[in-house]
Amino acid sequence: MEHQDKRNHSPEPDSPERRALLQGILVMLSGVTITIAACGGDDNPTSPSGSETGVISANHGHEAIILSAQLTAGNGLTLQIRGTASHPHTVDLSAAEIGQIAANQQVSKVSSTDNSNDFGLHSHTVTFN
Repeated sequence: MEHQDKRNHSPEPDSPERRALLQGILVMLSGVTITIAACGGDDNPTSPSGSETGVISANHGHEAIILSAQLTAGNGLTLQIRGTASHPHTVDLSAAEIGQIAANQQVSKVSSTDNSNDFGLHSHTVTFN
């Protein structure tokens, strides 16, 4: 009787052993999550968990994000919305407005009017919810 060494034996391409091996690999990979992240180019980014992102009219790189801790605190604040734009703007929000945003009510505010080399003197409307 001839003894066959199976250590270096690979299954035939269409063999039951190969199919079983591939099924096992697929089962192991079925729980794997692949995350793809991108940078730049998003005029209205998504909020970090529990935070609220405002939609900015005529946007060219600004970001208006109220953090979860700021919503929970419920105090008024001046939000810096520069983002990746070449110039700043601010949005003043009262404690009452922060409360409305936290309660998923729509709040729209006009930003400060600021100058930009590309866009001149201008402002934006920022809408939450």
